Amino acid sequence: MKKVVALIFGGKSAEHEVSLRSAKNVADALDKDNFSPLLIGISKEGSWYRFPDMTVFSQVTKLEDSSLPQQAEPVALISFQGTPVLYSLKDHSKTKVDVAFPVLHGTMGEDGTIQGLFKMVQLPFVGCGVWSSAAGMDKEIMKRLFTEAQIPNARYLLLTPFKSTPYSEVVSKLGSPFFIKPANAGSSVGVHKIKSAEDYEVQLKDAFQFDTKVLAEEFVQGREIECSVMGHNHSPEASLPGEIIPQHEFYSYEAKYLDDNGALLKIPAEVSPESLQKLQALAKKTYQVMGCDGLTRVDFFLKSNGDLFVNEINTIPGFTKISMYPKMWEATGVSYKDLITKLIHFGLEKHRDEQKLKTSYLD
Repeated sequence: MKKVVALIFGGKSAEHEVSLRSAKNVADALDKDNFSPLLIGISKEGSWYRFPDMTVFSQVTKLEDSSLPQQAEPVALISFQGTPVLYSLKDHSKTKVDVAFPVLHGTMGEDGTIQGLFKMVQLPFVGCGVWSSAAGMDKEIMKRLFTEAQIPNARYLLLTPFKSTPYSEVVSKLGSPFFIKPANAGSSVGVHKIKSAEDYEVQLKDAFQFDTKVLAEEFVQGREIECSVMGHNHSPEASLPGEIIPQHEFYSYEAKYLDDNGALLKIPAEVSPESLQKLQALAKKTYQVMGCDGLTRVDFFLKSNGDLFVNEINTIPGFTKISMYPKMWEATGVSYKDLITKLIHFGLEKHRDEQKLKTSYLD
């Protein structure tokens, strides 16, 4: 019998529109012989809707409560008699769900919040769990864990709106230029390369629009290399790496999504056998240190002397057909369709293992 896969997309995130594009590609490539897709969109206001077919992706580029497609059906994910179901607020029907595939980039999706809901209703899901998702999303916590585990990463300062940190202090500790980035955001939203005190003042205000924590991070001169990782935490696999060659000042949101020529992607990346071995080993170590399970993309800076710095991890990376995560696996020999199937099976296997754990002391 086919497994019902709830593809969940949209959400209250600055990366809402990117999520819809990723979800369309996952839905297109899903193995329909073994899986039945259930399309669930979360509006920018946080409302949940079910859509009967793929036409939603051609009708809208974002979901808003005030301008929804006509066929949108309000729903809620609940546990009914111990079974996860999608409950219709329209006709009160219940649809059993076998596994969730969250394609929710950024806050309220990649940060452990929806993973907590899945755990509460006992629904198997693709990807990292609650704490690893939360820690991976919060760049400050992520970098603390990197440092504790001796994973090389760029120096940084934590900036908050409650304490003023002068430009001169940042420069004295990190050098110039440096980057500022919201602690909890992705797709380079709110990220700026700072070269002057005037830049700092203006762009810090922009970054604080997306989070109350902002990192000032040293500029690392190096090639931007990425590596896809998948599998259970105890036995991860690393793909061949890819290289991003930005045609803008850096790999900004505009370079990623708005400018078709914003960056050159080289997959696989041209690295020495020694660097490849080192990179894949560090990608898997980072995956394990962060408690990841299912999938993660690990982003690096490779310096000219061969030194590697881990920039960050992304627990729900982009999933369009041209996104780095699936493209790197394709170069490694795993097709887009097979990749999605593997990730679903990892989620089901992890849930089965967790169900063996006792939840009562006296029984």
